Amino acid sequence: MHETASLVATASRVLAANGHGDLVWGHASVRDPDGRGVWIKTAEWGLEEITPERVHLVAGDGSVVEGGPGARHSEYPIHTEVLAARPDVGAVVHTHPPYAVALAATGQPLLPVSHGATMFTPPDVPRFTDTADLILTEELGKRVAADLGDRNALFLVNHGIVTVGPDLPTAVVTAVILERACAQQILTRSAGGWPSWSPPDEALAKREHIYSPTAIAAVWEHLVRALEEAP
Repeated sequence: MHETASLVATASRVLAANGHGDLVWGHASVRDPDGRGVWIKTAEWGLEEITPERVHLVAGDGSVVEGGPGARHSEYPIHTEVLAARPDVGAVVHTHPPYAVALAATGQPLLPVSHGATMFTPPDVPRFTDTADLILTEELGKRVAADLGDRNALFLVNHGIVTVGPDLPTAVVTAVILERACAQQILTRSAGGWPSWSPPDEALAKREHIYSPTAIAAVWEHLVRALEEAP
């Protein structure tokens, strides 16, 4: 089995352990180093169940090039089209984490009430509102990629999130932090009173100080260690 499949399997389990599980839905992918498509988990399995044998290499036309048995995920165009539009991106995560879905549905912007949100804002996290249905076609995948633009995250309103990175650890850490940031904002709003948040210049400074590539790699290693140490 290709070593990239092992990385996708680990990433899937890390996502599940950090609030991104949704029964058998949601997926992470990484660009094939030989340019043949994307490595992505198979359908009909939960993120927490993914092993290297439950990962496919899927070409841009949706054909399964390599990998174990099982159904191909129908939303592969999210991954193939984002990667086609973004040569700087090496990996994509699409999940349905509850706090991010809830916050996006309210129409509120993500505010820097915490360190977490400063990874994304300012400016506002972009939103895809063309449909809340599944992204099943090349055309819809292209529209998702267009709304993502050059950003690291996108709300698919009433659906889920997309996060990206130069590699899969970065895309996964970005997804984990986005969900934490959304949860912190919902908690802040629910507490009443008058919420405060960092002004734009401070939020941008915090982004630079907190989210270096070295720090993101350290967070990934922490998440993997926690996964391995879990009972």
